[in-house]
Amino acid sequence: MKRILKKTGKILLYTFIAFFLSINAFILLSGRLYMYKALANTYLVGKSGPTIYDNEAFYNATIKGTNKEEWTKDKKFNSQFVPANMREYIESLGTKAFLVFKGDTLLYEEYWGDHTDETVSNSFSMSKTLVAILVGIAIEEGKIEGLDVSASLYLPEFRNDERKKITIRHLLTMSSGLDWSESGKNPLSDNAESYYGWGLRELVTNQKLIDEPGKTFKYQSGNTELLGYVVEKATGKDLTKYAEDKIWSKIGANDNAFWSLDKEGGDEKAFCCIYATARDYARIGSLLLHKGKIGNEQIIPKWFYDEMIVPAEMATKEGVPNTRYGLHIWTYFGKTNPVYYCRGIKGQYIITIPKENLTIVRLGSDRIPSFEIPDQFKNDEDYIRQNQDEIGHAPDFFQYIALGKMIKSQTEF
Repeated sequence: MKRILKKTGKILLYTFIAFFLSINAFILLSGRLYMYKALANTYLVGKSGPTIYDNEAFYNATIKGTNKEEWTKDKKFNSQFVPANMREYIESLGTKAFLVFKGDTLLYEEYWGDHTDETVSNSFSMSKTLVAILVGIAIEEGKIEGLDVSASLYLPEFRNDERKKITIRHLLTMSSGLDWSESGKNPLSDNAESYYGWGLRELVTNQKLIDEPGKTFKYQSGNTELLGYVVEKATGKDLTKYAEDKIWSKIGANDNAFWSLDKEGGDEKAFCCIYATARDYARIGSLLLHKGKIGNEQIIPKWFYDEMIVPAEMATKEGVPNTRYGLHIWTYFGKTNPVYYCRGIKGQYIITIPKENLTIVRLGSDRIPSFEIPDQFKNDEDYIRQNQDEIGHAPDFFQYIALGKMIKSQTEF
């Protein structure tokens, strides 16, 4: 028996060594050195991928919170009934924070596990909306010439080839036509390299043009990173400082936020990776709920807010008109009043429903994949037409809206 165990142990050891050497050889030969950092921060520490608490794995720049304002709490704060089945559902997806606001009054606030009102967590792609707001502000200030000018005015890498056809609007509407590989699971994707790598500018400016700009919605994190470089070139400030001056210092943010960099002193990951508290994410929600205003100050130019929330006129891969995406913000016009929201890959949501004076913030570690037309119905025009409003939106998103409305309704009698 001992001999068998010893032999089995040797086989396992040799298998592990062979696997390790194979992985190492692949990384070195392919030049994908970022995978060392990816492995060190995932599988080697018991994780399967990026998490909402990755801030200590990367260099960060600080967005200083300067205004210690507390949210006003409703007189029925946290007294609302949440049905057991609804609670089970949201907890099954690793929810860490759930906040509901009527206007600027906090109706409900709950945290799970070690997450508290002082915990900062990853925005993932919710940061894209923040970058769009900065673009709008820079246009209003005359530092960016407009939505329909060539991005090459601010990206010298694009000036001498066909990419000069790409406009600021094309980047904002995710219709640049570039060949970025968008994937939250593929370790060989551009997303993986942009998250774990240390050469962001080279990565995003080396993308080739493969489709006509402005024609088809194709969600690409690289578009947002390019917009980050546009803002920096136009304003002469790094993205963190511009965000601090134009947004964070004005919205009543309680705490410092942190923006992950690709290396020490490097570039912000504009497409993701702001770390902030749930309450401060709600400040962004309040800004959107009030059409870009905080108090009497118009932070987001009104004309830009109005453009943001209108779905861009372009095709989608499903062959239906785009109704889901404006200028770096998600839009929903289905079985409810219009909804405008920010979304991250792990189920980060800042949801605003202006006609209902409602803001919902949900943070967590998982979400259900967005609805897509099943293969068996991809040629069924009736099915596609009947379900087109749901395409691109995750089923859990609708559950959070339902719960938020339920909580709000219990404070109104």
